[in-house]
Amino acid sequence: MAEESVVTDLPVKRPREDEENGASAATEAMETETNSNDCISSVIPGWFSEISPMWPGEAHSLKVEKILFQGKSDYQNVMVFQSSTYGKVLVLDGVIQLTERDECAYQEMITHLPLCSIANPKKVLVIGGGDGGVLREVARHSSVVQIDICEIDKMVVDVSKKFFPDVSVGYEDPRVTLHIGDGTYDAVIVDSSDPIGPAQELFEKPFFESIAKALRPGGVVSTQAESIWLHMNIIEDIVANCHQIFKGSVNYAWTTVPTYPSGMIGFMLCSTEGPAVDFKHPVNHIDSNDSQSKSKNP
Repeated sequence: MAEESVVTDLPVKRPREDEENGASAATEAMETETNSNDCISSVIPGWFSEISPMWPGEAHSLKVEKILFQGKSDYQNVMVFQSSTYGKVLVLDGVIQLTERDECAYQEMITHLPLCSIANPKKVLVIGGGDGGVLREVARHSSVVQIDICEIDKMVVDVSKKFFPDVSVGYEDPRVTLHIGDGTYDAVIVDSSDPIGPAQELFEKPFFESIAKALRPGGVVSTQAESIWLHMNIIEDIVANCHQIFKGSVNYAWTTVPTYPSGMIGFMLCSTEGPAVDFKHPVNHIDSNDSQSKSKNP
C-alpha cells in the first residue's frame, strides 16, 4: 500500500455544500450559494476554494487550469476541473472528493484495512464509492468472488468513467454488480461523504445496525469517519454507536490525504461477534500481480 495508516483503540468526501455553477472556464468566477449550514465553496478567478463551518477559520484552495464538467444531478452538484498540481479533481456539492494525485491514499486504506484483516473474503458490499476507486482496490483480492455496489447518483458514475478512467477501472471487473443481492457479507465498505445532506443517515445508529445485520459472524465494516482535528464530537458519537452495535472489535484508523481538510481522514473499523478480528495484524494479503491497480501513487 502506498500510504501507512494508524489503527487505534480510540473511543470524512466530505461535507455536502450547495454551489451555484456559473463559470465555464478557470478564469471566470463561479457564483456561490450559501445553504442553511452556511457552507460556501467557490471558484474565484483561477482558483477553487473550500470554505465550510466544518473546518472554521481555514480554507483549502487549488489553482484551476480548466473546468472540464459542471452539472446538477437529482442529488447534488457535480464538477470536474483540471488543477495545476493535483491533476483532475472531482467535486461534489462544492467539496473535493478525489484528485488524481492523492486518491490512492483514501481508496487503499478504506479498502485494504478491513479486507486484509480477515482470511479469504469472498462477498463484499460497497456503499457509495461511485467513482469506482474502492471497487478497483477490492478487485485486487483474488479470494473475492462477489462485489456489490450501491450508489445513488448515476452522474457520479458516468463522470468518473469519462474523466477518471484509472479510478473507475474497478467497474470493468466481472465480479462487480450494481444490484444488491440477499446474503451475508464478509465485508462492507462505506465510502461516504460527510454527515450533511444525502449522506447524513450513513452516520446514524440505524444505518450501522443495518450494516451489522448484513455481515456474517466475524464480518468487518470500514466506514469513513472524519478528522480527529476537526470533528471529534462526530467521531465520539460514531464510536459510541459502534460499541453498542458491533460486539467484535471497534477501532479508529487514519491516514493522510493532502487535499482533505486538516490533511487527514479517519475510518471506523468494526467486526461483528464471531471469529476474532485483529485489525492491527493483517492475515490476508493483496495480490501482487494484479491488472486492476492503476492508482497514481505519489
